[in-house]
Amino acid sequence: MLRVRGLTKRYGGARPRTVFSGIDLDLTGGEYIAIMGESGSGKSTLLNLVAGLDLPDAGSIAFDGVEITRLDDEALTVLRRERMGFVFQAFHVLPYLSVAQNVALPLSLCGVDREDARQRVHSTLSDVGLAERATSSPSELSGGEMQRVAIARALVHAPRLVLADEPTGNLDAESASQVLALLRHQVKTHGASGILVTHSRIAAATCDRTLILTQDGLRETERFE
Repeated sequence: MLRVRGLTKRYGGARPRTVFSGIDLDLTGGEYIAIMGESGSGKSTLLNLVAGLDLPDAGSIAFDGVEITRLDDEALTVLRRERMGFVFQAFHVLPYLSVAQNVALPLSLCGVDREDARQRVHSTLSDVGLAERATSSPSELSGGEMQRVAIARALVHAPRLVLADEPTGNLDAESASQVLALLRHQVKTHGASGILVTHSRIAAATCDRTLILTQDGLRETERFE
C-alpha cells in the first residue's frame, strides 16, 4: 500500500539542516505501525511527507501505486480527501459544528449523498461510543470524547491510510488508553493501514510493529508489551 524509498528532508537556506535521509518504509494493507524517535527527529515531518503536505528533497513515496511526489496540488488534495484519514494531538474539532456535523465533514467534501452520509455518521459514532452525543457541541465534551470525534471523522469515509500524530498527548491516562484501543480496533475493523507517531511505549505497544526514526533512517525495534 505504501512504499517509501530514499526519503530525505532538509530545512534552511544557506546552511540547510538535514532532518533525516535515506528513509525506506513499506506498509502493507491492514498493517498498523508505530514510529518513535527523539523530539526533533522528524516524526511529524515524515507524516507530512507521506500525506503530500510537504515535499521531500530526495526520494519517492508511492501510495496505492501512485507516486505522490509527482502529483500537483489539486490531485494531492483529492487523494488526501478520499483515501487518507488524519488524527492529531490537537483534535481540530470545529467548535461551531455539532459532533455529527464534524464527523460528516469528509463525506460532504467527497460529495456523498446526504442520506448515505447520515447513516455513515450514525454508524461511525456508534462504533466510537458517541451515538448519544451526535447533537452535542464540542464544548460539552471531555478531551477523550473530542479525540473520539476526531477518530470518527478520520474513519467515516473508510480511508485506505490513517495517520495519527501523537493522538493521546493531551489526554489523561485512562482516556489515552481508551483512545489507543479504539484507534487500533477501528483501523483493523475498517481494513485500513495506519501509522501512529508517538513518544509513548504504551501507545507503541498497541501497534503491530515499532520503528525508530533517526537522522540516518528508520530501524525496527522489538515490539513493546
